Amino acid sequence: MNALSGSIPHSIFNLSTLKVLSLLLNHLSGSLPPNIGLSLVNLQELHLSSNRLTGEIPTTISNASMLTWLQLNNNSFTGSIPHFDNLRSLQVIRLWGNNLTGADSPDQELTFLSSLTNCPNLEYLELSLNPRMNGVLPPSVGNLSASLITFQASNCNIRGVIPSAFGNLSNLQTLDLSTNNLTRFIPATMGKLKQLGKLVLYNNRLGGYIPRDLCLMSNLMNLGLHANMLVGPIPECLGEVKSLRMVIMSSNKLSSTLPSEIFGLADLIYLDLSSNNLSGQLPYIGRLKAINQLDLSANEFSGSIPESIGGCESLVYLNLSKNAFNGSIPQSLGEAKGLSKLDLSYNHLYGSIPESLEKLKLEKLNVSYNDLEGEIPDEGCFSEFDALSFLNNFKLCGSERFQVPSCPKNHPKSKVVALVMKFVVPPFVAFLFVVVGLLILIRRWRRPRDKPPPTENSSKLRSWKVVSEKELEQGTSSFSDTNLLGKGSIGKVFKATLADGTEVAVKVFNLKVERAISIFETESHILSTIRHRNLVKILGCCSNPEFKALILTYMPNGSLEKWLHSDKNCLDLVQRLQVAIDVALGLEYLHHDHTYPVVHCDIKPGNVLLDADMTAHVGDFGIAKLFGHDEAAVHTIAMGTIGYAAPEFGSDGMVSTMGDVYSYGILLLEMFTSKKLTDEMFNGEMRIKEWWVKH
Repeated sequence: MNALSGSIPHSIFNLSTLKVLSLLLNHLSGSLPPNIGLSLVNLQELHLSSNRLTGEIPTTISNASMLTWLQLNNNSFTGSIPHFDNLRSLQVIRLWGNNLTGADSPDQELTFLSSLTNCPNLEYLELSLNPRMNGVLPPSVGNLSASLITFQASNCNIRGVIPSAFGNLSNLQTLDLSTNNLTRFIPATMGKLKQLGKLVLYNNRLGGYIPRDLCLMSNLMNLGLHANMLVGPIPECLGEVKSLRMVIMSSNKLSSTLPSEIFGLADLIYLDLSSNNLSGQLPYIGRLKAINQLDLSANEFSGSIPESIGGCESLVYLNLSKNAFNGSIPQSLGEAKGLSKLDLSYNHLYGSIPESLEKLKLEKLNVSYNDLEGEIPDEGCFSEFDALSFLNNFKLCGSERFQVPSCPKNHPKSKVVALVMKFVVPPFVAFLFVVVGLLILIRRWRRPRDKPPPTENSSKLRSWKVVSEKELEQGTSSFSDTNLLGKGSIGKVFKATLADGTEVAVKVFNLKVERAISIFETESHILSTIRHRNLVKILGCCSNPEFKALILTYMPNGSLEKWLHSDKNCLDLVQRLQVAIDVALGLEYLHHDHTYPVVHCDIKPGNVLLDADMTAHVGDFGIAKLFGHDEAAVHTIAMGTIGYAAPEFGSDGMVSTMGDVYSYGILLLEMFTSKKLTDEMFNGEMRIKEWWVKH
C-alpha cells in the first residue's frame, strides 16, 4: 500500500529463507521469474494482489511445498492455471481478476481443480473474473478439502452442468458460480450444504424447478438465482429458512402464486421477484418488518395492494409496476417513513393519491399509466416531482408543471362527496334494505286474506289498441333513428305518435333472431295479466307473420342506466331512494300479489324506466317466467345479464323469486356507488360485491 512502481527485483526471489512476501496494493509491473518455486523453498505466504503484474504464473510454484497463502488476484496474469499437486499445506488461493485460462477448449474439464484435491487444508478458492477460463467443472470438485469454506468462480465462462458432487463439501459457506454458461438443473444435493450462507447462481442458463432441497440449508442468508430460465412455483418451504436475508429470483419464468410463507421471514431485507410470470393476489405483507427493498414488478399480480404494507417499517424501495393491481393506493403507505423510491406504474389503480405520501421523503415516484383521479398533492416531497411521475392518468388535475388540467375551484367539495360515499352511503344502503323489507312486510300483512285473486278477462284484451304496421311506420317516420329509444339483442324500441296523437313506445321484434317470436308471446302474455303503477303498461300490439311489435307506455325520462352513468344526468340521494322503493314495490307485486308468481329474470338499470314524474317502472319481460300454482322454482335455458343474474341462474339454470332479489341487491349497489359492472376494475375475482365488502 505504498504506490510502489516498476518491476520486483529478481534478487528478492533468490532469498531461500524468505517465508512471507507481501507487496499487495501497489503499482508493480513485470512478470514472475520462472524458477520462483525452486528458489523460494521456504515460502509460506505470497501476497501480490492488486498490482499490474503480467505474464504467466510459473508452473514451478507447485514446488513451494510449504505455501499456505497464494494471492495473485487483481492483476493481468495470462496463460493457463498451473496444477497445485504438491501444495498440500495450501489454505488460501486467490486468482480472481486476471485473464487466466483453464482448458484448451470449452468442452474440456478444468483439470487444475482436480489437482487441488491434494490440498486437504484448502479453505478459500477464489477464481472469479477470469472470463477466458472456459472449460467444464469436473466431478472431482466434490473431493476438494472438507475444510473448504469459499468456492468462487463467477464470470469465468464455465460451461456444462453444476456437478452434484458439490453436495459433499459439507463445510462450504459461500458458493458463487454466477455469470457463466451453466445449463440444465440446480442439483438437489445442494440441500446437503447445511453450513452454506451464500448461494449465487445468477446469470446462467439454468432451467427446471427450484429444488425443494434448498429449504434444508438452515443457515442460508443470500440466495441469488436471477437471470436464468427457472420455471414452476417458488417452494413454499423457503419460508422455513428463517436465516434468509436476501432472495433474488428475478428474470426467470417462475409461475403460480406467491407463497404466503415467504412473507413470514421477519428478518428478510431484500426480496426481488421481478420479471417472472407470478400471479394471484399478494398475501399479508406486513410481517416483513425488516424488508428494505421489495421488487415484484413485471409479473401478473392482481387484486388490491394490501393495506398491511404499512407494517413494512424499514421499507426504502418498493416497485410493484407492470402488474394488474387494482383498487386504490393504500393510505398506510405513509406509515413506511423511510420509503424513498416508489414505483406503481402500469397497473389498474384508481382513486386519489393519498395525502399521507406527502409526509414521506420520497426521492422518486412513478404512478404513471393508471386510472388515478383527483388533485395531485403539491406539498412535501411532491414539490420535487414533475410530469413524468404522473403520465397517462387522465382524471388527475393539479399544478401546471404536472402537465394535467387545473382542478375545479370547488375541489374541496369533491373531498366531502368522497367522505360521504365512504362513511354515509354504506350504512344508508343497509338502512334502505331494512326499510324496503319492512314496507313489503307491511303491505303483505295489510292485504285482505279473503280477497279473491285477480282474474284475466277479455275486457282487458278488448281495451288494447290494435295498431296497423302502416300506422306505426308513419308514427316513427319509417322507424327512423331519430326516433330510436334503444336497442337490444332481439329488437329495437322507437318513440311513435299514433294517429290519435298519443305518444307511445313501440318495441319492434327482429324476427330473424332465434326465439324472437316466443319472447314476443311471453312478454305480451305476461304484460296483459299485470297491472301495477311500477310496471310498464302495455297499450296494444301489432302482429302478423312478417311483423310483430308491442305498444307500451312512453317513458320520457328514459332508463335508469342513463341517469346513473351519464355526465348530463344526475340523481340525488332522495331520488335514488325513491327509485329503489318503486322497483321493490313492482317486484313485490310480481312475486306475491299476482295470481301466480312472476319472475322477471333480468333486473338491471337498463330495464328500469322513468316517467315524466321520475316514477320508476320495471319493463322488458322478454325472458320472464310465469309460475304455476305450486311452483317455487323452475329450470330455464334463458340467461339473464351477466353480473346481475344470481349464481344459480348461470350454473344450473334455476329460476326463482330469490334470483330477482339478488339482482335487485346488485342494482342497489350500482345505484348508490355509481360504479358500472363493466368497469375495468371488476375482473377476475373482483366484482362489485367483493369491492363493496373491501370498501
